[in-house]
Amino acid sequence: MADARGLGLDALVDVLKAAGEPTRMRLLALLSAGDLTVTDLTEILGQSQPRISRHLKLLSEVALIDRYQEGAWAYFRMKNEGVQVRLVQDMLATASGSDAVLGRDSERLEALKRARSEKAQAYFSRNAGEWDALRRLHVSEADVEDALKTVVGDAPVDALLDLGTGTGRILQLFEGLYRRGIGIDASRDMLAVARANLDRSGTSKATIRHGDIFNLPLDGQFFDLVTIHQVLHFLEQPEAAITEAARMLAPGGRLVIIDLAPHTLEHLRDEHAHVRLGFSHGTMAEWLERAGLSVEKAVDLEPESDRQLTVTIWLARDRRVATPSAGEGRDAAIAAGAEGARYAHAGRT
Repeated sequence: MADARGLGLDALVDVLKAAGEPTRMRLLALLSAGDLTVTDLTEILGQSQPRISRHLKLLSEVALIDRYQEGAWAYFRMKNEGVQVRLVQDMLATASGSDAVLGRDSERLEALKRARSEKAQAYFSRNAGEWDALRRLHVSEADVEDALKTVVGDAPVDALLDLGTGTGRILQLFEGLYRRGIGIDASRDMLAVARANLDRSGTSKATIRHGDIFNLPLDGQFFDLVTIHQVLHFLEQPEAAITEAARMLAPGGRLVIIDLAPHTLEHLRDEHAHVRLGFSHGTMAEWLERAGLSVEKAVDLEPESDRQLTVTIWLARDRRVATPSAGEGRDAAIAAGAEGARYAHAGRT
């Protein structure tokens, strides 16, 4: 069983009371598998919305679940951290795999995820031609990802933030590296694609949120690694996005930017909504320095064909020295800041 010595007697009893009810235990089992709305949960459990909402409120009061707003929708998921969460996780692990009620819930959850995936795939397919054309413009994605993994390294990361997360690919690529991750995007359609991809790949340590890259719905100074992959060239004010990304970094944290080197393909402005035709090392270094970061590395990935574009990876680090107390309170801050986003175009991968 989980080590519950971190909880006082009253707190322990409160957690057991909250979790020790059939519907709430079913809710916890479902929310441990991903982000779901009240509507999703009512469909799976076959209970009324007011009743489900009341159960969710009780679980939230003992810090077992997170809630975050996405437009008119509220999403819920089980927290990743905390003594009470580990206790409930152990309780769920002891449940029989042949239990009929939990098995039926699991089947309905999988059906819901399939429907979500099919809807997301339909959107992705409608836009696949545009994305394929963009991919052909530069060095292969496989080469970019290999170089990106080399630049980031294999040291464990506590908290990862991916801005303009798009399909959620960065969250999948570094799943083995981070303990918890958040992907932010302004496009609701892309959020659906990302959630479906995370469901399909079994990536359970990451959440997807709707938000504005210029005004992020999170408290700052809590992420060890922030990534911005092929987003900045869509923005009118890329420097402002870098400044906001830097605000998210914990002392000593790293920002990784992947984008295009300077080029002359003017047709990308009209055909693919590119605002900037790439970024020079000098310009990027100046922006990063003004944001309080020091450039540690810049890697150019040049394509084999003259008709393709160069991709550059910039790695910069927050100049402040990390301290042992710097990570305290991150979970609460990340969860609390997940609501109240303002919306603007944040690009996509």
